[in-house]
Amino acid sequence: MAKAYDHEEQEQLAELKAWWARHGNAILSVVTAVLVGVAGYNGWRWYQRVHASEAAGTYEVLLKATAEKDMKRVDDAAGEILEKYPGTGYAPLAALLAARVHYDAGDLKNAQAKLQWVVDNAKDAELRDMARLRLANVLIDQKAFDDAQKLLDANMAGQLAAMAADLKGDIYILQGKPAEARGAYRTALDRADAKDPGFRDRVQRKLDGLGAA
Repeated sequence: MAKAYDHEEQEQLAELKAWWARHGNAILSVVTAVLVGVAGYNGWRWYQRVHASEAAGTYEVLLKATAEKDMKRVDDAAGEILEKYPGTGYAPLAALLAARVHYDAGDLKNAQAKLQWVVDNAKDAELRDMARLRLANVLIDQKAFDDAQKLLDANMAGQLAAMAADLKGDIYILQGKPAEARGAYRTALDRADAKDPGFRDRVQRKLDGLGAA
């Protein structure tokens, strides 16, 4: 037999029902929003994992195409990664790799486009700086010295900063500015990693070749 509620319990039930009538919809809305948020977060993580897995498979195709020097497959695989999976870590790597293949083939236009994509879109600062250095080399080959200098003026760190200064020195040499080249090469030596003696030796030889200031 069901328990009979006394007067006090009946009043509490009445208050609970009244409170729920006033706030129940709002509470359900909040709970629903939380559940949807959790489901969305888990769904996004699943989506990212699937995208990363698919991008990894296409990147393997790109690596194989690169080894076989199959330019069409290189373009197809790199293009697919940049179009479908631009937010994955494979996208800037694919663009850098495709840029190198195009550069080696003498296709500076496509190499420049891929490197610019990395500069504009890569999330990793070091990858962006690597792309800037390579893009500067491409621009130097096209004698676009001012554009190359602008890229190299970016605030880079460590050995990449030393490499940027070294490239600036090369640009000054090509422009017939030995004094500016000396300053750039000295900056490169100051910033160079002591663990890379080969780089330091190359820069020092360039500096020595300019003679005393």
